[in-house]
Amino acid sequence: MKIIDSTPQKDGFRMPAEYEPHEATIMIWPVRAGSWGKDPSKAQHSFKAIFAEIVKSEKLILLADKEHIDDTKACVCDLPNVEVLEIASNDSWARDVAPTYVKDDLGNVRAVNWEFNAWGGQVDGLYADWSLDNKIPLNICQMRDTDMYDAAPFVLEGGSIHTDGEGTAIVTESCLLSKGRNPELTREQIEEKLKQYLGISKVLWLPRGIYMDETNEHVDNVCAFVGRGQVVLATTDNKDDPQYELSRLDMEYLEGQTDAKGRKITVYKLPIPDHPVLVTKSDVDSFEFEEGEDIREEGERLAASYVNFYFTNDEVLIPAFGGDNAESDDRAAEILQGICKTRKVVQIPARQILLGGGNIHCITQQLPVRDPGTVKNMMRFE
Repeated sequence: MKIIDSTPQKDGFRMPAEYEPHEATIMIWPVRAGSWGKDPSKAQHSFKAIFAEIVKSEKLILLADKEHIDDTKACVCDLPNVEVLEIASNDSWARDVAPTYVKDDLGNVRAVNWEFNAWGGQVDGLYADWSLDNKIPLNICQMRDTDMYDAAPFVLEGGSIHTDGEGTAIVTESCLLSKGRNPELTREQIEEKLKQYLGISKVLWLPRGIYMDETNEHVDNVCAFVGRGQVVLATTDNKDDPQYELSRLDMEYLEGQTDAKGRKITVYKLPIPDHPVLVTKSDVDSFEFEEGEDIREEGERLAASYVNFYFTNDEVLIPAFGGDNAESDDRAAEILQGICKTRKVVQIPARQILLGGGNIHCITQQLPVRDPGTVKNMMRFE
């Protein structure tokens, strides 16, 4: 493993689209009491449901600290194609703390390390100590002998970017221009960093994300590429819902945009749950928060969105919130199945993940396949 003194853009590397072939998916075993409760078994049940789907078509790389690694191995002992790494973390948001991977046209894969500061550092970060999370990319690259580009001290999380693999990235202004990330950089300087380290030529800047998204509105909760020139956008027709105006601004922006190839952006609407997902008293009582950690309050609205789905090689894993949202769960799955025709859309019980502060996409990070011929490309849009 070596640190490359260059940038992906200069070396001909790019961040592939998530729907391009994976070698593996990286996840982290959930144990933090402030995210998953004093008894994390309910959240772990949802994580295990995701594990079971991933290993059907690719490897699962699962991180756990020394204290929990034996329990972690026991929980996946009946699954094929799992690699467990002893790597400590502060929490389980693999999308944001694991490396971002880039590849070249020969199929070579390298990693990108971003600076991580718990979604805002001293300004509005969500926990006080993120030192273990910030070391994860280097630890993974050392243990798996993967060369790495080091973008630090540029602050970025994987959930704040989506790419189409063909030169376009999509982000939100509310997140990337927030004061807790890179306040010393202008919008133009931030965009140049993205171009250098993602190997892209165009950035689409959505104004806003999902209402009450505590990450300063990550793009992966509101909008995602599903193919070339194709995105899904979280929306609502309820004008009284605070999300209505945020999604209206995003739709208005996207309607006037083209991607890096000059294609007009086609937008598929994916409605948010019919009923807000709220924190209950029993939810609050289940948590144990550390000093300096963002806390939950009874009645708090969670940032529920069906856009926080994840592509595996064969499937699309979509959140299901249950309860009075059962009908909208099924509707969202049906809509996404109509878009992603060559993959099976699988619903994952995800309220317990949402209570932690994110969802399926937030806890997964794809590792692109090295040899472009080893996994059939399951993209719908050729």
